[in-house]
Amino acid sequence: MVFDFGGVIIEWDRRHLFRKIFADEKRMERFLSEVCSEDWNLELDRGLPYARAIAERIDSHPEFADEIKAYWQRWEEMVPNLVDGTSEIVEELRTTGIRLCGLTNFSTDTFPLAQAKFPILTTFEDIVVSGAEKMVKPEPAIFELAAMRFGVDPAAVLFVDDRSDNIEGAKSVGMNAIQFHGAAQLRTDLVGLGLLSA
Repeated sequence: MVFDFGGVIIEWDRRHLFRKIFADEKRMERFLSEVCSEDWNLELDRGLPYARAIAERIDSHPEFADEIKAYWQRWEEMVPNLVDGTSEIVEELRTTGIRLCGLTNFSTDTFPLAQAKFPILTTFEDIVVSGAEKMVKPEPAIFELAAMRFGVDPAAVLFVDDRSDNIEGAKSVGMNAIQFHGAAQLRTDLVGLGLLSA
């Protein structure tokens, strides 16, 4: 089994941080859509170094300098907790002998911080981190790389991710995939597949 991490094992939402910083919700949403957008964040996940990315954003949006700096300085506040119930499922799967690997869109600057905060992220047999590979989900190439790295046929993989585009990316290379909508649903799906006991 191959797990995504953000949104499946650990909570990840930029608003966990920026709701503390912005008093005005509309101004926050403008910041997250126009200044430090999802596309910009994806480039961090593709390997753009935080130091360079932050400096470039401040140059182009000096009026948001403090908020942009917080994107790095207070990054850990975007990942406040484990997702309820998923860690327990991972530990149950571990006792069955199923190989457990990771495939995550994550910056190489922040992934060590996440592993230090959430030790379960250090327990997987192998992890493909997008920032290290300079490619991101849902691009088919990163799923192909993961299967090759783990030494398995894509058809032998069951991939779990919370995003539908990533599920489609996995399926496009022949992987089996489950979209995550919470631990209870995941457990039901895995029991249905015979991978966990009821």
